Amino acid sequence: MNNGDQAANFIYLLGVLVLVASALMVRRIPIRQGFKMLATWILIFLAIFIVFALRSDFAALGDRLMQSVQGTATPVQQGETLRIRQALDGHFWVDTELNGETVRFLIDSGATTTSISSDTARRAGIEPSGGFPVIVQTANGTVAVQRGRADRVEVGTIVREDLAVHISDGFGETNVLGMNFLSSLSGWGVEGDWLILRP
Repeated sequence: MNNGDQAANFIYLLGVLVLVASALMVRRIPIRQGFKMLATWILIFLAIFIVFALRSDFAALGDRLMQSVQGTATPVQQGETLRIRQALDGHFWVDTELNGETVRFLIDSGATTTSISSDTARRAGIEPSGGFPVIVQTANGTVAVQRGRADRVEVGTIVREDLAVHISDGFGETNVLGMNFLSSLSGWGVEGDWLILRP
C-alpha cells in the first residue's frame, strides 16, 4: 500500500472516530464511561487500520506458513541423487519445470500416471490428444480425464521427455507426479524424512 492510500484510510478512520465521539456526546453519557467507550472504539479502529496497512505483509506471512506446512519444494542435489524433504502434511512436494513452466507437484506412488489440472495444462502448453475421456479412480473418487503428453519434465537435474499425463478439472489445483515418472528412474525410496530419487 502506498502512502496516499494509507493517508486516505487514516483520514477515513479519523472521521469515523469523530462520528462515534459525537454520538457519545449527544447521548450525554457520563465522561468516564464515554472515555472508556471512546478508547475501545479507538483500539478497534486502530486494529482495523493496522490490518489494512499491513495486509500485504500478512499475506506474505500466510504464504510462508503454508510453505512451512507443505515443506520446501526445492530438491536438494547430492551427487547424482535428489533429496526431497517430507512436508509437515506427510507428503512430498516438489517444484518441477513442466515444458518450461514452474509447477508444484505432489509425488504420489499411488498414482499410475502423472496428472495435472486443466489450468496447468494450458499454462504448460499441453494439448489433450482428443478422443473419448478415460475414467480413472483417484483418492477423491472417479474422475474423467483426457490424455496428453508433456514434452519435457524437469525435477532438479532429472529430465524426462514425452511423458504421458492425464488432464482434468477434477484434480482441482493439485498436480500429481505419478509412477510413470518414478518408474523411469534407476531407483527411488524414502529414507527417514527424505524421498530419494536416483536418475
